[in-house]
Amino acid sequence: MKKLMTVALMMAVMAPSAWAEKIGVLDMRAIMAQLPQAEAMMQGLQNEFSERVAAVRKIETELKTLAEKQQKDALIMTNEQKTELSRQLESLNADYQLKGKALQEDMKKRQNEEQQKLLMKVQTAINSVAEAEKFDIILQRGAAVYVNDAADISAKVVEAVGKGN
Repeated sequence: MKKLMTVALMMAVMAPSAWAEKIGVLDMRAIMAQLPQAEAMMQGLQNEFSERVAAVRKIETELKTLAEKQQKDALIMTNEQKTELSRQLESLNADYQLKGKALQEDMKKRQNEEQQKLLMKVQTAINSVAEAEKFDIILQRGAAVYVNDAADISAKVVEAVGKGN
């Protein structure tokens, strides 16, 4: 996207007669925040991983309980009990770290997959809005120092993605 903006700006500076007739802008963050599909995607991912999240939280609770027991009962426990409790804590902590890391990686991977699907829909909507309204160039809103609100097609893109659902 940055390369496209740089090329467009270089063309405009080098050849003023080649300046595009109609330029539009959009705010991709605002678009993604407004899409009902994005919220549905997040809810679907939460449902998909809810059992694993619950399992990791259960381990976390067990860890806290054992750590509290270790602190609270340290003075009355025998050395064998202390050693056994330490081993349980280490084992449980290792399990927690392993399952927590795997869960985070899997959730991130699935979120990226779903975001890519949604981004493809957004790109299709951007293209259709740009073609329908005969824009020559569409830039990211942050790339421009000033933008007339009439040039912002973000709302139209959100509407187009909604219709294409």
